[in-house]
Amino acid sequence: MSYSVQNIRNVCLLGHSGSGKTSLAESLLYMTGAIDRMGRTADGNTVCDYDPEEAKRQISLSTAVAPLEFTGCRINVLDTPGAFDFSGEVMEALRAADAAIIVCSAKDGVSVGLEKAWKYCEERNMPRFIYISKTDEDNSDYNATFEALRAKYGNKIAPLVVPIWNEDKKVTGIIDVLNKRAYEMQNLKRVEIEVPADKEAVITEFNDALKESVAETSEEFMDKFFGGEDFTYAEMIQGLRQGVRELSMFPVLCGSAVNCMGSLMLMDYIVDLLPTPMEGNYHKATRADGETEEFVVSPGGVPTAFVFKTVSDQYGKYSFVKVLSGAITPDLPMVNARTGATEKLGRLYIMRGKKTTEVKELGCGDIGVIAKMDKVKTGDTLCDARKVVSLKNIPFAEPCYSVAIVPKTRGQEDKVAQGLSRLNEEDPSFTVVNNAETHQMVLSGAGDMQIDVLVSKLKSRFNVEAELKPTRVAYREKIRKTVQKQGRHKKQTGGSGQFGDVWIRFEPNPETEEMVFAEEVFGGSVPKNFFPAVEKGLREACIHGPLAGYPVVNLKAVLYDGSYHPVDSSEIAFKTAAQLAYKAAMPEANPVLLEPIGELKVTIPDSYMGDVMGDITKRRGRVMGMNPTGDGDQVLEAEVPMAEMGSYAIDLRSMTQSRGSFTFHFVRYEDCPPAAQEKAIAEAKALAEA
Repeated sequence: MSYSVQNIRNVCLLGHSGSGKTSLAESLLYMTGAIDRMGRTADGNTVCDYDPEEAKRQISLSTAVAPLEFTGCRINVLDTPGAFDFSGEVMEALRAADAAIIVCSAKDGVSVGLEKAWKYCEERNMPRFIYISKTDEDNSDYNATFEALRAKYGNKIAPLVVPIWNEDKKVTGIIDVLNKRAYEMQNLKRVEIEVPADKEAVITEFNDALKESVAETSEEFMDKFFGGEDFTYAEMIQGLRQGVRELSMFPVLCGSAVNCMGSLMLMDYIVDLLPTPMEGNYHKATRADGETEEFVVSPGGVPTAFVFKTVSDQYGKYSFVKVLSGAITPDLPMVNARTGATEKLGRLYIMRGKKTTEVKELGCGDIGVIAKMDKVKTGDTLCDARKVVSLKNIPFAEPCYSVAIVPKTRGQEDKVAQGLSRLNEEDPSFTVVNNAETHQMVLSGAGDMQIDVLVSKLKSRFNVEAELKPTRVAYREKIRKTVQKQGRHKKQTGGSGQFGDVWIRFEPNPETEEMVFAEEVFGGSVPKNFFPAVEKGLREACIHGPLAGYPVVNLKAVLYDGSYHPVDSSEIAFKTAAQLAYKAAMPEANPVLLEPIGELKVTIPDSYMGDVMGDITKRRGRVMGMNPTGDGDQVLEAEVPMAEMGSYAIDLRSMTQSRGSFTFHFVRYEDCPPAAQEKAIAEAKALAEA
């Protein structure tokens, strides 16, 4: 059945890995009858963690969609991974959601994952709830967690529940502050109980605080509040809804996914307080003429849909879309704003985990999938030909951890490349580059865990085993003094011989990286028609330097003398002679290895500054400066040799408890210090022998 836009809520579950997002989604599905038994992440049988890799690792690796029906509303729950290597999946979910529920465990309090989720919401002005999970488990402390949230985010943190706990601090029931009603769970059924007498005061206090928040949402309510009048229930909901939309309050709920406590109350408030797709995320659209305009979500508009995620498995390719205007139906011709091509839509489905249900229409604000759209990629906007606009792409973080990937069996390079290309359709947050210089296929992602999952998927889905190796650094070589050498090639065979003789001066040339060839030949000692052969011989020779076989740069070669034989001289002979002169001159020209230097920008909270700076110095880096970002973080800028950065993504994560992030780009080559040069030469020799 199709839902009107007013009756749709798109919410994403965010939070630290292991905080209970997938279990919460499972309990919501169970309480609404969408599933008839509760799965557990430990058993690998939940709706949202359906990929074999997720079952194996017992964590979410990608965003899963779990639509459910509740009191006449469709709630599309997007369950995101909490592990930081999969933040690309979180970006996709944030684009499709209109509000967030930040899940935070009563055992861990305010974690790094919660801070990151909060930051993502702040950047997008996204309304959010906080759901404190695992309140009935050992070592859980609802109060401590709530106080920590209040301390960090202030009085906008507004509790909609008061837990009832026993002497072990375990939560056994919850009280709805707004309705002043208490509940506990009995065999996964919600049962209303008497409000405990010792909780009356707290409920009144929290209820008054909510009234105050409501009073602040309009002048009319303010007058009523100060006049001592009580708000009606409808007015309370209206005021709270506005407070949530305007980000002046962030409601806190709690519960336990295992026995479904708090799940029905959470859904009540999702429906009552969170925005509809028409009130949710603001979209910017670029028109065909390049101008940007506000995109208005409207059921009466021409059909427009945004592709926020792609899944391609052995059964084909599914494009996950959020319909932002009008409605879409199978076989509807739509223009892909990125390519300009018109595509006919395939079959439409509602996807719950991996289970598909075919539908005849997807209405405005809803989320579903289109099958077999081969030319459509994540981030594409599908539009009606009458109004082609392209919505802003999903802001994936730049990959910062690189490894070389090689097949275990020789000759399967193509299979690895094809497999990664298919996986890249699903996960655009990693890149694969064939580095012609180091002859490696370089895979770059957010961290070692993402890379590990990709290697596992290559094996399970495409039956190709791969292994990882460190990436090689592309060094260069140059000379530091001028040397003149003769190159003489003379060979007599039966008939005609080969003869070429050149004198070449090799000198440093800091002006340009490319080799510069010049000639100062007098009196035709080397005929002009052999100059190109000499130059070609030198260019080929420059590819391998004297120290470790890396390309030679900043070199000028001047042909100034030589001799020739009227019969035996040929282009090949002069080419060989030039290479002999090069080989003789290079070792005497005081060669040095050049190493690539990159510009590093690390964003970290102030408190980690000392550790991070010390670590940069250990990597032979130079700190260039610091800039505050304005929200308690600093951006540290430094220049660091690329050879020292292989494991930086992992090291920075452990130094800053995952709070730090960085970008790193090549800027120039610099002379390599003697110790680093010796190490690089030894590595190159070992590689050549292997």
